[in-house]
Parts: sequence; structure tokens; C-alpha cells
Amino acid sequence: MPSRLPIINRELSWLSFNERVLQEAESTDVPVLERLKFLGIYSNNLDEFFRVRIATIKRMMDFDKRAKQELGFSPSKIMDAIQEKLKVLQKKYAKAYENIIKALEKENIFILNETQLDKQQGIFVKNYFQEKVRLEIFPIMLDKAKEFPILLDASIYLAVRFSKNKTKETHYALIEVPTSSLSRFVVLPAKKEKQYILFLDDVIRYNLKSIFQIYDFDKIEAYTIKFTRDAELDVDNDVSLTFMESMEMSLKKRKHADALRFVYDAQMPKDFQNYLIKKMELDSNVQLYAGARYHNFKDFIKFPSLGKSHLLNAAQQHIPHHDLEKTRSILDKMKLKDILLYFPYHSFDYFLDLLREAAIDPNVSHIRITLYRVASQSHVIKSLITALHNGKDVTVFIEIRARFDEEANLDWANKLREAGARIIPGISGLKVHSKLCLITRREKGNKVYYACIGTGNLHEKTARIYTDAMVLTCNQTITKEARQIFSFFDKNYSVPKFNQLLVAPFNLRSKLTTLINKEIKNAKAGKKAEIFLKLNNLVDEDVIERLYNASKAGVKIRLIVRGINSLVPQFSGFSENIEAISIVDKFLEHTRIFVFHNDGKPEVFIGSADLMTRNLDFRIEVVLPIIDEKIKKQLLKIMELQWKDNVKSRWFDEGQKNIFKIKTEQEAVLRSQDAIYDFWKGLSGKK
Repeated sequence: MPSRLPIINRELSWLSFNERVLQEAESTDVPVLERLKFLGIYSNNLDEFFRVRIATIKRMMDFDKRAKQELGFSPSKIMDAIQEKLKVLQKKYAKAYENIIKALEKENIFILNETQLDKQQGIFVKNYFQEKVRLEIFPIMLDKAKEFPILLDASIYLAVRFSKNKTKETHYALIEVPTSSLSRFVVLPAKKEKQYILFLDDVIRYNLKSIFQIYDFDKIEAYTIKFTRDAELDVDNDVSLTFMESMEMSLKKRKHADALRFVYDAQMPKDFQNYLIKKMELDSNVQLYAGARYHNFKDFIKFPSLGKSHLLNAAQQHIPHHDLEKTRSILDKMKLKDILLYFPYHSFDYFLDLLREAAIDPNVSHIRITLYRVASQSHVIKSLITALHNGKDVTVFIEIRARFDEEANLDWANKLREAGARIIPGISGLKVHSKLCLITRREKGNKVYYACIGTGNLHEKTARIYTDAMVLTCNQTITKEARQIFSFFDKNYSVPKFNQLLVAPFNLRSKLTTLINKEIKNAKAGKKAEIFLKLNNLVDEDVIERLYNASKAGVKIRLIVRGINSLVPQFSGFSENIEAISIVDKFLEHTRIFVFHNDGKPEVFIGSADLMTRNLDFRIEVVLPIIDEKIKKQLLKIMELQWKDNVKSRWFDEGQKNIFKIKTEQEAVLRSQDAIYDFWKGLSGKK
């Protein structure tokens, strides 16, 4: 049945989140090279939005009337609203880029195109092309090809046309810009204090004549184009295929999936556009976008720093953890007390050190781990392989369906299996999104379990730029329940029972309901009642309705939601007691923390789950109750610092205006990520 609750559509809320990213690119308070990175993040986000969410809505539009009856909204109307919002954001994006270029020029950094090169720069670019680029170029002659080639989703291409006036002979070609093997940005020789950058696209444009030198032509032109394709995988339940074989077949299908968006240089002549559209046999369902000269602005994430450290955020050193620094054995420390790691303020190396210790400890018999995303040169994987070489049993649940990491995860699964690990590749109907590592150690003839339970992927690269929490524990009640999760992977016909851990899809939803209801009961009894949640996304309508009911009962609710938030705060009759903010800053806020007041005895949880239907009902998620009082106080302090942020926090409202929280005269300036760094730094010398 359609919802009668005040709900913000998730797609429009997501666009509002990406607008917050764009605000960072617009802000003159952000160092200019960081602003370029935010442009890259915005662009990358938008590509994924098209691949997944637009693809989903386009499929829903085929059943528009039925979707409206069952979902409460018309997919076609939502698509219209998305297009209107995208037009606004596109203008903002173009203006932000223009302002950043001006700011770079004030710093004597100039982005040139191939028509602006002087003689010496031209010689350098020709040499660079011959030495680095030429062998990476593989032109496809479109007028000779039997059929149009499949264009890859992540790539950009130069559509080339050249002609001879005398014979009126015209040729068409396509060149993939080789950004997978070369940097998108070529640094030209500096002149005095001035530094120059050339796009790789323009290096190719400058050398078009040499690429097609066997042809006789008077005129040659090239324009950038790109495709965005449907990224949803259709995994067939073919009993004759293994799960991993099914995934490999599905990934191959993705490369040939339906085109959703065709982006082209707005300066491309109309007859050239029409030639390509006809040649590619694009139908009316493909959205055509007249873009700027350059596409794939996601590459700005890797824009060269040019030695200009003052144009970047100041580097922050990892803070030594007061319980782990210079320790002989992390396992021994875990035996004494629970330990909270909070990335990126603490180094991910502590977790890697723990794995290395387990890999060589003669008393460790087994390492079990869930992997959702890992680094391309993963030290986690290398540590697991080392453990195998040292005779340990290693069991790895690697989620093959982690979107856009499927191929990498398949590759890692095969490498681990070859090294001797036991690989569990998937569970029918459930994704495994939990962040869990379990180490089994023999101590005085008994099995003792050590667990790491966190909010973020076991990924050393993202651990430098995402905020995430991880608890290291030897609490045997907790760790034995963690062991049950791995048992479920083996026997998923047997439903486990949990008394401490909150595990989706088994008891997480019901436990959250109980916790919310307890606050409602306390509020009705005249007691102080509060709920304080930090999430990436809040979408599940059942949870939203329960939060509305809590607000009506007098429960004070605070929400920190980085991304999608379908709940409408301060809505008359529903949510007068709910306030919500979003923080977008130099680190990606990724920690999930749940706090319930519990009549003055706060119950605090961290975990892998957002409050989305997919997380609560269709994924294995693990949420950990915080038992250690010291860790509980640390997390509560972090939550309060985030709520007091008056530099990088924006209010949520029904209109999704992304208005920054303004500090009052009584308040000091507080940027929460800096304040949290100072908080941990202050603890680093304390035992």
C-alpha cells in the first residue's frame, strides 16, 4: 500500500546529498585542489546514480500505473523531477568548475587545450605522445566496421571525423582515451613560476594527424563522448552453474547492458551527432546529454598536486592509540579489555598488525573473515595468505555481489582458494555486508575467540579517508555469537539465535523496534527519552514510522545522516521532536552509531547496517552493543561533537535546501572532524 507518511523520495534525497558534495567544490573556504577532488567525487557519484538508480526507475516506468498503486509514486513523475534537479545541478557544476579554473590561475596553474600550446610545449607533447601514448591508441574506423563497437561504461572516447575537400570523402573513427593505463593529466614543463596541465584527450587531439597519417585529408576534428550503462546484475539461478560462474557471466553481460545516457561534446556538429546516434542505433529511451568539452570528471580525484601542499588540506598524522602503541601483542591487550579504533584518526595498521600476529602465533588455529570491498593491493589478503602458509585454517566469506567490485572480488576469491583458503562466495537471497573478523586461539586446551566488529570495509585505502569505528574484543559471549554467524554461512537452513549481537535479517529490526518502543514508554511515563542516530542512509518506512510515533510521544530524536534521508524533520503532526543534520567534510562520514537514552543508562551500538529495507531484511549485517563504559563514553563524546558542528553541517528540511547550520553568538566555531582529531590526540597520552 502507498505510504501516507511524510516521506522524501530516495532518489531526490540522494541528489540533495550530491548537492552537498558540490557545495564543497563551490566553497572558497576549501583549498582549491580539494575543491577539484569534490568535483570528481560529485561526477563519480552521478555516474553511479545513473547506472543504478536511473536504471531502476526506467525499468519501473514500464509499469508506471502499477508502480504508483503499489509504491505510492509515479516513476515517470519522479524521473521528471530528477531531470529538473539535474539541470540545476549541472549549471552549478559548470559555474563551480569555472571558478576553480580561475582560482588555479591565481596560483599560476593553467589548464591548457591543444590549441593553446606554444612551440616548446608542442614539441614536448609530441614526444610524450610518441613515448607514452602512441602504443596505447587503437583507432576503430567506423565507416569500415561491420557493426558499431561496444563502448565501455567507465571509458571516454574521441569521436573523430576527417575529410578531403577535393574528393568530398569523409571518414569516421573512434579512439578510446587510455585512462586505465595513463594519467588523465599531463604535466607540461613549468615556465618560471607558472605550471601547465594538459588533458590526455588533448594530447591525442594534438597528434591526430600522425595517428591517421596514411590518409589524405584537409580537415580533422575530434569530440569526446561517453556512455553510461545499466549496472544491475541479473544473476541467473541456473543449477548447472556454480555461483561464481554465474557472476562471471553476469559481469560480461553488464559490459553489453542497455545504454542509459549518451554524453557528447555540445560543440559537436549536429550532423556528426546524428551520424553517431544512427550508427549506434540508439533508441528514444537513451538520454542524450550535451556536455562540456571534457567528460569523466571523476578523474579530478587524482589531479596532480604539483608540489602545492598549501592548496590541499593539511596532512594529519595518525594518532597513536593509547592502548596499542608499542604493544608486544594485540591479542594479549584484547584479552584484558575491549579496544575502540576510530579511523582515519587511528591507523588501519593496527588491524593489519593483528592479522599478522595471528598469522604467526603458534596457538592461533583459525582466522575467519567477511570481505565486502578490499584494496587493489590488499595487505589484508596478503596477511591471510601468510596465515595459510603458516598452517592456519582460513575461512573467507567474500561478497561477490559487492556492486562495482564484483570482478576484483572474484579475482581475490580465486587467489585465496589457490593459496588454500576455504572460500564461501555467497548466500542465496542475502548479501553479506557485515564487517567481521574472528580469530580462534588455543589457550590451556580451550578455544578462545577474538573478534573485530566494525562499521567499515577492511580496506586500508578507504580507511584513510572514511570515518569508521572498529571494536576489538575478547568478550566470549560476543565472540561466540560471532562464531554463530560463520556457522550460518555453512548451514543457512538453520536460523541462529542471538542475545547480544543485533544481526540482520534475524533480530536487528525487532531489536530496534524494542529499543524505540522503550523510549516511547519512558516518554509517556514522564521520563527523559532520547534517540540519537548516526547513519549513512535512512529510508526504511517502517523505521521512519516508528521514529514519527516516538516523536509524537515526546521522544527527542537527533539524526546525523550523511546521504539519503527520507524522513521529514519538524513536520507538523509527525516530527516536531526530530532534528536532522548532514555533515560533508574532508573525510567521508561512514560510521554508524545508535544511541538510546534508556532512562539515563545509555545503550550504544555500532555496526555495518544503515536503516534501509535492504540492510534490515536482505543482508547479513552485524550491530555490536557497546559494553565497555569507557568506549561508550568515547562514542557519546564523538556524537556530541558531530552534533555541535557549525562549519560543515547542514540542516535537513522538507525542501532539501542544504542550509548550513549557523553558529550562535555564544558558540565557538566547531568543525567536528578537527574536534574529533583533537579529542583522540588528547587521549593518546592517557592510559
